[in-house]
Amino acid sequence: MRLFTAIDLSDDVLLRLDRLLAMLRPEALIKWSPLDNLHITTKFIGEWPSDRLHELETALAELLPREPFSVELRDLGWFPNERSPRVLWAGVHAGPALEQLARNIEDRLAPFGIAKEDRPFSPHLTLARIKSPVPLNRLRQKVEEIQPASIGSFEVSQFCLFRSDPGSHSSIYRKLQVFRFQNALAAS
Repeated sequence: MRLFTAIDLSDDVLLRLDRLLAMLRPEALIKWSPLDNLHITTKFIGEWPSDRLHELETALAELLPREPFSVELRDLGWFPNERSPRVLWAGVHAGPALEQLARNIEDRLAPFGIAKEDRPFSPHLTLARIKSPVPLNRLRQKVEEIQPASIGSFEVSQFCLFRSDPGSHSSIYRKLQVFRFQNALAAS
């Protein structure tokens, strides 16, 4: 199984993203992320044996309790840069709470042989991938017109363990387990 941990987006934010993507999609023939696949990745785990799934779930549950926190989605940008982009992204702003959650997940999973990231944690939503050179002038112009893009904010009170399976056009993400912050606080 190919696994990762992530934060789901609120319904309100998904609706706003749907409107944003409807404006942007006609501007370039690139690989747009399906709305159902948008999430904030906190840790890519990679391949993991299904018979050891319970070990991961137990380790992740031990990260709780913690306080809920707010996330704001704003601004659009390009990885690695605007001149030769491979990704169009929306910025994720959450202050230290999101970074702490990602670091705690990574630290908790390291004893299982899951490698820590070499790069600093850089939360974002991947809106589209650019696999091969295509005309992007209209998309660049549209992105510039809507900046600063304010997509919305929401309260994070849980994170999830997901499985990623290959699909015909894009990966299919299946939620395996939900780890709620507030329930753990109430249990203390």
